[in-house]
Amino acid sequence: MSLRLGVHGAAGTVTGSCYRLEIGNQAVLIDCGMFQGDKTLKQMNYDAWPFDPRHIAAVLLTHAHTDHSGLVPKLTKAGYGGPIYATPGTVDLLRFMLPDSGGIQEMEVERLNRRNQRRGLGIVQPIYTVDDAEASLQLLLPRDYNTWFEVLPGLRARFWNAGHILGAASIELEAESGGETLRLLFSGDIGPEHKALQEIAEAPKALDVVVMESTYGGRPRPKLDDAGRRAALAAEVNTALAAGGNLVIPAFAVERTQELLADLTRLMAEGAVKRVPVFVDSPLATNITNVFARYLHKTNGVQSSERQPFQGGSLHFTRSVQESMQIEQVSGGAIIIAASGMCEAGRIRHHLKNNLWRANATVLLIGYQAAGTLGALLEQGTNPVRIQGDEVQVRASIRKLEIYSGHADHDELLDWLRDRLPVRRGLLLTHGEADAIAALRSAIAGWGEQAPMVTVPKLDEYYDLTAPHPRLLKAGVARKRLDRYAEAEAMAGHDWHNDYAQLMLQVQQQLRRAGSDPERRRLLRKLHRVLGKEN
Repeated sequence: MSLRLGVHGAAGTVTGSCYRLEIGNQAVLIDCGMFQGDKTLKQMNYDAWPFDPRHIAAVLLTHAHTDHSGLVPKLTKAGYGGPIYATPGTVDLLRFMLPDSGGIQEMEVERLNRRNQRRGLGIVQPIYTVDDAEASLQLLLPRDYNTWFEVLPGLRARFWNAGHILGAASIELEAESGGETLRLLFSGDIGPEHKALQEIAEAPKALDVVVMESTYGGRPRPKLDDAGRRAALAAEVNTALAAGGNLVIPAFAVERTQELLADLTRLMAEGAVKRVPVFVDSPLATNITNVFARYLHKTNGVQSSERQPFQGGSLHFTRSVQESMQIEQVSGGAIIIAASGMCEAGRIRHHLKNNLWRANATVLLIGYQAAGTLGALLEQGTNPVRIQGDEVQVRASIRKLEIYSGHADHDELLDWLRDRLPVRRGLLLTHGEADAIAALRSAIAGWGEQAPMVTVPKLDEYYDLTAPHPRLLKAGVARKRLDRYAEAEAMAGHDWHNDYAQLMLQVQQQLRRAGSDPERRRLLRKLHRVLGKEN
């Protein structure tokens, strides 16, 4: 029986995780994630599937993050009706996350269509709606960690705790092919050794093929225990509050927000941080926090005396738009936590518009910022920036604290892989940018005879896993999409949308600095000549 792997996401980029595993004449998906980052990458979510969703027999999800699960409603909308396997924690999170994602699609498309109509452009449809997302939830089937279950005849699976977020898993598969059993492992996102609310990652040894994430390849981080992590957070919070402004923290609604709340409530209870209002301005984060509260007895880093770390007089959870707008009246002395973690959508953009121009404000970036996102631009020191079409001067202090990352760093990724050895047939490095993958590949090559053969797949390539090493199939590829891969390469830096926004800012600055109207007209005439539109 043939065994082929198609890589339809997280190749050349850190988002859009999606793998299609063919076993004979049947196929399953491992992950069904949304592309996130710059506008070029996000546009890929509107593309037609590079396979027929109606011919997929089952879906297995590593975890609930949108870049691993966010296109599930699009898949079911296109005709998929089979089971979607995930851990109980992932299922509970998705019951809130997928409808929320559908609501975001509807809202963003509605706003875009209003602009398009004013410009005389055509309207667009959302990738999926809230109703589409609700319908997809009916297919979710929870499966516990460390328990084998049959996916298809000749294919069984087992979830291992990946230590990344609540419910996150690495997926072990055993496939019968040609009279032998091949053992595969999809790492999902691997958590670090010291995680505020999760145990350390686990996975099996002695595998044939491993598909491994590489997000933080080449990037080691300081190794801090729980006390060290809280001390580092306290130092940032106290410095920000001493400046007199607000502390704005862009944070993913899942796990990152809950980790911050657990540490902040403890620091305030101990007097290490002044008690100030903490606004969690995200309806999704509020719902997800309630899910986390139900799982606290299974999580790491929360002592028996701290079973309610998400409650307290200083915490304020906002749901309505009116409650969110009231926060804008607070000009200093508050901590504002809102999604998204890369500042690309949600209420965080409103809070950034309200605080970035204030010299006494602080923005604390606490996670990975994909290239081209607003978070990455702030991290790089871009000034001014454009938010929702408006130019905003950056006078606030921009700080970075990576100790809350949900991903293993370079050294931890290598340690995780060493514990999987031997990897007999090959290692596929995915879910990483080019420099991260190159750093890991170089380090692994230094292992000598122990080193597995490393392959770096491109988007929509298929590999024969029955070969001695994963072999690229030159013929019979289901769909060659070089255009999709060319678009994905935008992850290496800004896409044209970023370049356009930067150009508009530079034009505005030059016009303001010009000493007279005739000088401004001369500048505009030069631009017209470049564009071939001189009047």
